[in-house]
Amino acid sequence: MKIFLDSANLDEIKEAVSWGIIDGLTTNPTLLAREGKEPKKLLKDISKVISGPINAEVVSLDSAGILSEAEELIKIAPNIVIKIPVNQEGLKAVKLLSQNNIKTTVTLIFSATQALLAAKAGATYVCPFIGRLDDISQDGMSLVEEIAVIFDNYDLSTEILVASIRHPIHVVQSALIGADAVTVPFKVIEQLLNHPLTDAGIKRFLDDWEKLKK
Repeated sequence: MKIFLDSANLDEIKEAVSWGIIDGLTTNPTLLAREGKEPKKLLKDISKVISGPINAEVVSLDSAGILSEAEELIKIAPNIVIKIPVNQEGLKAVKLLSQNNIKTTVTLIFSATQALLAAKAGATYVCPFIGRLDDISQDGMSLVEEIAVIFDNYDLSTEILVASIRHPIHVVQSALIGADAVTVPFKVIEQLLNHPLTDAGIKRFLDDWEKLKK
């Protein structure tokens, strides 16, 4: 399973990439705005660190505007993926972009039908937002399972990129279901690695080694 970092913070990105486990990156207008830098320049700087797919989201609501934004975004770096919210205009743009071999991610997926339509339009990735479903007392992981079954039934090439991940259990569940990728905040990346028994074991080994030296 691929692990994408969900961030636009260069320090976080550089640190996570240095671990050797990051396959790509997702950003959104909120994450980019939080950094207080010119978005295109920031994406260019990010492209010097991330060699895998970099998701850059459009803000236009009509297909013509989305296509115009996409044209500018793909000039930034060859690994830019155009991230588009799921709606009628978004699907129109996805279809046209896919016909021109431009990779797309359809985001804000909250139903299996939305994922199916996005795949039929030619999306490279679909992003089910599981945490936001959990927030309203729905089972986000059930959505991922439904999408996986449907895509397997019809051998659809669109990849499932699980988003809105809140904790490590979401990552484990995504892997068990067979999702193609997850996109994870830096905090959760750290949680995936850390375990108190590992810390305790390292401390014990080092304490025993110090005793031997004495």
